[in-house]
Amino acid sequence: MASIIKNILAVIIGLVIGSVVNMGIIMVSGSIIPPPDGADVTTMEGLKASMHLFEPKHFILPFLAHALGTLVGAVVAALIAANRKMMFAMVIGLFFLAGGIANVFMLPSPIWFTIVDLCGAYIPMAYIGGKLAVKNK
Repeated sequence: MASIIKNILAVIIGLVIGSVVNMGIIMVSGSIIPPPDGADVTTMEGLKASMHLFEPKHFILPFLAHALGTLVGAVVAALIAANRKMMFAMVIGLFFLAGGIANVFMLPSPIWFTIVDLCGAYIPMAYIGGKLAVKNK
């Protein structure tokens, strides 16, 4: 029974910490690569309306936020999990992938970014995170 609780906590803590990393990068991204002139990035509606102004450089930090949030969340979940550590890392990847798919529907982005983001930021990063955690144990 204790291992079930530990595994549930691994997923919850992995999701929370991964989300904090993701949002932390998103929050500072505007100061690293400023949004285009005239873009309102303070609301979802403003972001949708100004998406056509974004250049490829504006998608670097969102991709990194998604990838590093997933990676950190997967590492944390795998380190905490009582058993089947790689599986729990991949569960984190699936949760973040679901969030990425939802984001595509809520905030349309260029097709190239959608493909790169959905194919590269979630499942591969969860796999790498799981491998890093299992290797270090």
